[in-house]
Amino acid sequence: MVNFQNIKSAKEKIIGFIGSLSGITGFLGSWQVCHNICLLIVAFLGILGITILGMPLLFLTKIALPLWITAVILLLILIILLIKKKCISKKLVLFNSGVIIAGIPFQKLENFLIIFWILGGLLVILSIFLYIKEKIKKVKKS
Repeated sequence: MVNFQNIKSAKEKIIGFIGSLSGITGFLGSWQVCHNICLLIVAFLGILGITILGMPLLFLTKIALPLWITAVILLLILIILLIKKKCISKKLVLFNSGVIIAGIPFQKLENFLIIFWILGGLLVILSIFLYIKEKIKKVKKS
């Protein structure tokens, strides 16, 4: 006999993985974020006594656009799953959307990047607020 609970659990894990992958690739699509990660790595290695000249993740700037496009495609898949199956958290999709908007890697839109950062940041903050609000309600009920 087929155990539908295991199949459902596997689907949820795959959907969760796709959601996480979407957020991560959107996050890495932004040059500024990559730059900050490089600085963090250089600082951490400096604490350990290892000196690095240059930026160890500089290669990510060359693939920022493909990473961001991948993130958008994965986000669209998540949105389709949300609409059709309603099996994904709306807050997760909202969070991923904010990260992807904040990570827009188009240098030609340099004058508008601050707007994208603010809009994406507000979506991320809203999703975190809604998540915390939901958890507080659950704690109060129990």
